[in-house]
Amino acid sequence: MDTSALLKTTSEQLDKSVEHLQQELSGLQIGRASASLVEGLQAEVYGSMQPVKNLANVMIPDSKTIFIEPWDKSNLSKIEKAIRDSSLGLNPNNDGVRIILNVPPLTEERRRDLTKLVGSMEENARIVVRRIREDAKNKAKQAKAANEIGEDILAVFEKQLQEKVDATNKKIEEDAKKKEAELMKV
Repeated sequence: MDTSALLKTTSEQLDKSVEHLQQELSGLQIGRASASLVEGLQAEVYGSMQPVKNLANVMIPDSKTIFIEPWDKSNLSKIEKAIRDSSLGLNPNNDGVRIILNVPPLTEERRRDLTKLVGSMEENARIVVRRIREDAKNKAKQAKAANEIGEDILAVFEKQLQEKVDATNKKIEEDAKKKEAELMKV
């Protein structure tokens, strides 16, 4: 067994966990319009769930408004329903051509709720990192038990793995703190 290949694979998984957290955080409403708020929403069209970005043009004419113009006007009500059913808390206005979303400023209570949500997203990301670490450690220990690697190689691998995990956890914490500061800024 090649521990460097296992470390590389594990490192890629850790990077993906950070990317996933960043995508989740970008979808949180921060009191100003952003295409990322709605692009990932899933609407049921053509018999399957599709993200809004595959169904419509999302425009931001100003900092408080989002326009969603579907390429197929028959999907207008389906996209509107997806927005209503989402946890965004936005009320879509359908003018027959496009959906208009007015993004209200955040209240103090909503800001606190969102920071709690950021905290839970951060903790979920850390849980994923722990699972990835344990999986990699178990594979290395199995290789040691099968005499594919020695004790010293296992020790070096575990040290390198822990360094990667620590760096990933630091990045997760930085991203979460940055988002919390963004949310609390009035």
